[in-house]
Amino acid sequence: MGAENGMPFPRPSIQITGVTEWNAGQVRHRPDDLASEEPLEIRVGDRPLSVTMRTPGHDLELAAGFLFTEGLIQGREHLLSLESVSGDGSRSHGNVVRVEVVPELLPAIASVQRNFYAASSCGICGKASIDSVRLRTLTRPNPAFRLSALVLCDLPQRLREAQDIFARTGGLHAAALFDSAGKLLVVREDIGRHNAVDKVAGWALREGLIPLSAHVLLVSGRTGFEVAQKTIAAGIPVLASVSAPSSLAVQLARELGLTLAGFLRGERFVLYSGEERIQLDSGKTSAAQPPVRIPY
Repeated sequence: MGAENGMPFPRPSIQITGVTEWNAGQVRHRPDDLASEEPLEIRVGDRPLSVTMRTPGHDLELAAGFLFTEGLIQGREHLLSLESVSGDGSRSHGNVVRVEVVPELLPAIASVQRNFYAASSCGICGKASIDSVRLRTLTRPNPAFRLSALVLCDLPQRLREAQDIFARTGGLHAAALFDSAGKLLVVREDIGRHNAVDKVAGWALREGLIPLSAHVLLVSGRTGFEVAQKTIAAGIPVLASVSAPSSLAVQLARELGLTLAGFLRGERFVLYSGEERIQLDSGKTSAAQPPVRIPY
């Protein structure tokens, strides 16, 4: 299905610009690193399907993950080819990814109303309606998975150490996949948090690891509905964030049995759903002492 990024000379994830810095009355001119933001068009055959603003890099993973987490394909076997092309259709290092899928999926994909422009801060805003997401058949994540609270608390530091582009620009979201022992398997960065998740899902799909039933996904920003939905689609039982979840993300997590942790900082986190998967320091699970539930 092509090389890692489908092109010999990938578009840069970082751009350098000149800036003027003022600091306590001192002025200096210096170079500054910026996270790249460019549109990526995903085509199925020659039919445009979606345009998203993303940070260049791992574009084939992004396209594959997008198709999978949106339910347009159900497995790696449905992908016949992935390639990066230029806008005019010739093979090049452009901002277009062309996907070929098995013929039987083409009618369903053609009927999807998601030919839209998505801002980097929001993936779901381009959907015809939120109901189209909720009507999807999503499988409940592995109920037998267990994770130590101490392992969970170690994950943010491991993510920070792996965020190469963020360290230079300070302007990217990240999604990282870990196993139950806290081993980092892959990390992807993007200006769009939903894109970072799709890149991780696309990596796992192309590696033949879906469903990710014994894994943890850690995201660097807030957890919105679409991030939770994509996590469940990938079969991941635990989703954690260093920030807050949205109300709709919490509601979806509770409905479909996703363990959702927020405010994961230092030795503290808040569990919003799926408490039974997290092993407390004493070795007991939080199911033995159920929290007070406040319904929506």
